[in-house]
Amino acid sequence: MSTFPQVGDMIPDITMTTPDGGSVKPSDFAGQKLVIFFYPKDDTPGCTTENKDFSALKAEFDAAGVALLGVSKDTPAKHQKFIAKHGLTAPLASDAEEGGMSDALGVWAEKQMYGKTYMGMVRSTYLIDSQGKIAQVWDKVKVKGHAEDVLAAAKAL
Repeated sequence: MSTFPQVGDMIPDITMTTPDGGSVKPSDFAGQKLVIFFYPKDDTPGCTTENKDFSALKAEFDAAGVALLGVSKDTPAKHQKFIAKHGLTAPLASDAEEGGMSDALGVWAEKQMYGKTYMGMVRSTYLIDSQGKIAQVWDKVKVKGHAEDVLAAAKAL
């Protein structure tokens, strides 16, 4: 079994695609704290709530010097629709490439629902310090209150 980056390790500097077709990677945020939240799918109930919660707190993250980045395997075009439909302000990125960020962190994993096994995004959040090190990880996130918990941890970092 491969070992994935843990607290204290550097976040892999893997490029993802922005909704406008550009690119973004963790080193783009060098010198500031970064929260990367991975979620399964645009426009599903839990994912919509999580993105709205992070968007609602974006000004507070900004004030604390913390960048946000929401990541799923959805296409850039799907992200654009999702952002427009819900007025999201937390930036999103697509991690559709094989061997991408979610693979490197182990959050693209085998899941089970209704007795079926499939590959999917495990809802997880990474708090990265200003040097690019993983400061805290939330695995198998429950959405309610999560954005607030992450903000508190980011402010304390």
